[in-house]
Amino acid sequence: MNSFEREPVIRVGLLTAPIVRFSLIGSYRAEDGTTLVTGEYEARQLSGLVSITGASELKALSLTLTPVDFAVSRVTVQDVTIGIEFHWQRREAQVFQGAISLRAAGEQLRVVNELPLEDYLVSVISSEMSALSPSELLRAHSIVSRSWLLSQMSAPRSLGDSGSLGGTNDGHERVRWYDRQSHDGFDVCADDHCQRYQGISKALSSEAFRAVGDTRGLVLTCGGEICDARYSKSCGGMTEEFRAAWEDKHVPYLVSVYDGRGSSPKGFDLPLEEPENSNRWIRSSPPAFCNASSRELLSRILPGFDQETSDFYRWRVAYSNTELSDLLREKIDVDFGRISRIEPVQRGKSGRIVMLRIRGERRTLVIGKELEIRRAFSRSHLYSSAFVIDVEDHPGSEYPKAFVLWGAGWGHGVGLCQIGAAVMAEEGYGYEEILSHYFRGASVTVIY
Repeated sequence: MNSFEREPVIRVGLLTAPIVRFSLIGSYRAEDGTTLVTGEYEARQLSGLVSITGASELKALSLTLTPVDFAVSRVTVQDVTIGIEFHWQRREAQVFQGAISLRAAGEQLRVVNELPLEDYLVSVISSEMSALSPSELLRAHSIVSRSWLLSQMSAPRSLGDSGSLGGTNDGHERVRWYDRQSHDGFDVCADDHCQRYQGISKALSSEAFRAVGDTRGLVLTCGGEICDARYSKSCGGMTEEFRAAWEDKHVPYLVSVYDGRGSSPKGFDLPLEEPENSNRWIRSSPPAFCNASSRELLSRILPGFDQETSDFYRWRVAYSNTELSDLLREKIDVDFGRISRIEPVQRGKSGRIVMLRIRGERRTLVIGKELEIRRAFSRSHLYSSAFVIDVEDHPGSEYPKAFVLWGAGWGHGVGLCQIGAAVMAEEGYGYEEILSHYFRGASVTVIY
């Protein structure tokens, strides 16, 4: 068992920028004993030093500003980018508790927030979902997020080429999977590529604090190890197994699960790897916990910017041939010319495409896995890789006029389905029932 004797302090990477503007409420003390008081500040790198100017001034090789009183001190950091490369990307001013460290990163500064894990989790569950979500969802999410982070910290990883942790690129096939990076100088980033952490900028309800407090030190375990607990926004009615999105290995608690009552969806044939079965599944709207259309419920469980995405369960995207060719050239740097066919080569158990063949007049290429496909077929990220393709023929030509993608779900679909779990909680399921539904064979264990 990976164990922690006490609650760890987490280092969260907030941003890297040439100039960092921030303000303090309360007193913060630097390593040399200098105290910075309430006021506006600007930090930049000057000849390898971190230089802070404002209400007080400070200069050093690196700086960590520790609050004199954690409970009342606050730091507001300007221009923090959230949703990086996703369709909701934007900049925000965000407010944080705990210590702030500034270090040189090339010609820029890296800003890291240091705080106890349990305080970090209150923000995570209020950033990933709304702090007004049902209490049992918040409890389940606390355990999942705590498990994921501690599992990553217990098993550091190293990056491969192009920011991926694995894959091949032999000219005919480009297969990549992306996972949590082993960050330099911090444990976890603050964005969706790790898990959302937006400080105390979001509304933090008393229920969010209670959910973290009630589950303090609880994690999911399997086979004596902390579970690498994954989650995504909406599985589309069927969760996916680990190997479809990442390394080709079996993870016993990350298997495909029907996100509804019973063991399988009535009226639909499985497995969804089969083209006929996935085609019917994706073009339908099967009953499932995450098949939620109530605007009142979604407004309570989703953060504000996630509410901009209303068609997450079933969706449609259309491209002309020229638009798609230009998009692929931009996103994966391949000039196919006119596109003749898009062919799923392999699907996962949720119907998500794992390997996709693109045929063009200049070249043919197979791409995978699911995130690489999503990046290739959208200016940001396609909702998911669970889609089927219709073509609008161009009379007298082998090259279709347009392609229409009919899709299901939002995200990789592995592990906890956040919207499905919220609906389960709304319907009266307890957090342990929610966890046992999505993480088969895992147990809840206290480790500190």
